Amino acid sequence: MKPGFYTIMAAQFFSSLADNALLIAAIALLFQIQSPEWMTPLLKLFFVVSYVVLAPFVGGFADTLPKGKVMFITNAIKVVGCLMMFFGFHPLVSYAVVGFGAAAYSPAKYGILTELLPHDKLVAANGWIEGLTVLSIILGTMLGGFLISPSTAEHLMQMHIPGIIEGMKTPAEAAIFVITFGYLIAAVFNLNIPDTGARYEPQLNHPIIMTRKFFGCFKRLWSDKLGQISLAVTTLFWGAGATLQFIVLKWAEAALGLSLDKGAMLQGICAFGVAGGAIIAAKIIPLKKSMRVLPMGIAMGLVCMLMTLVHNLALAVVLIILIGGLSGFFVVPMNALLQHRGHVLMSAGRSIAIQNFNENISVLTMLGIYALLISFNVHVNTVILLFGGFVMAAMFMVILWHRHNQRLFDVEAHIGEERPVGIHNP
Repeated sequence: MKPGFYTIMAAQFFSSLADNALLIAAIALLFQIQSPEWMTPLLKLFFVVSYVVLAPFVGGFADTLPKGKVMFITNAIKVVGCLMMFFGFHPLVSYAVVGFGAAAYSPAKYGILTELLPHDKLVAANGWIEGLTVLSIILGTMLGGFLISPSTAEHLMQMHIPGIIEGMKTPAEAAIFVITFGYLIAAVFNLNIPDTGARYEPQLNHPIIMTRKFFGCFKRLWSDKLGQISLAVTTLFWGAGATLQFIVLKWAEAALGLSLDKGAMLQGICAFGVAGGAIIAAKIIPLKKSMRVLPMGIAMGLVCMLMTLVHNLALAVVLIILIGGLSGFFVVPMNALLQHRGHVLMSAGRSIAIQNFNENISVLTMLGIYALLISFNVHVNTVILLFGGFVMAAMFMVILWHRHNQRLFDVEAHIGEERPVGIHNP
């Protein structure tokens, strides 16, 4: 891999670490202000709404400037959201600002991979990026749980920085102050990301024109035989993954009797499996064979349903790691394939923005349904069975869809095709 790839990895790691630690701190804030239980999943919903609303514009923005600069600017927006939460703004509003920055950050962080690396390195690169992202989820979630735990918070609240901090009143407030430094470290790495030299035609113009172009690209990617399958899988995966985050916290409380800080640790353990599955996929699944991992999605849904039978912490850890491993193994090749097809059919930034648009509509929909179920006091085991059954059925339909396409069109013959549009390398 080129040296610049490792700088991108470091920037992504620290920014994502802070995002996930901040989510746990925000949940603690909601508990502190005695918000209703159904409001907790709305944190993630408020975070991802920008991915949907801004989708026609963030891809063009990502392709307007060198992507390292885009990552620096959007990471700064995350800092603003973090500080808003620290200074007393409502957690939903503050986390929505962080989501605004993340929505604009994402097309740059993934789009730069297609500019920096050849297509035959994309699965490996995605394996490392996803593995490191998942590691940041593990450590970020655990860091959030650690920072809000009573023993840690007691020490943090005694911090005194003259003229800046005169002591903090709550564990969540102390945690948020520490988390801000994660974004600042990411900013340092953002400034050192190399310029790949890729240049695009002017992308930013009238909003109506940009929206029309976006949905033209949206239609093009969904019409592509490879793009539509990989897009369907990643859309399902990220919606399911976001919902599973909150299901695990609820299940840890109901089935295992764990508090929020300990439930966050269990949530983080799931990501160990995702990291392992992602790394194995990067090692053994070439881009041309990426469609062969689709059955892993059915297996993941089935294993999720087994959560309802587990009431022992040791078994819970094993099961959670297995769920993560299956999901990591099947999503990394799909993500790499989708990035490759998007790069071939349109610009890197636009393709990632379309991916985010679809994935986060799925997140909004599934989290909205989850919040509705919780508001009606549906038992967590029933939620888990509905969730696992939906994932299995959806993946089965995707496999049938792929087999139908394979009979009509030799999709694997077109993997590796190079036809980037609109790129000018000076």
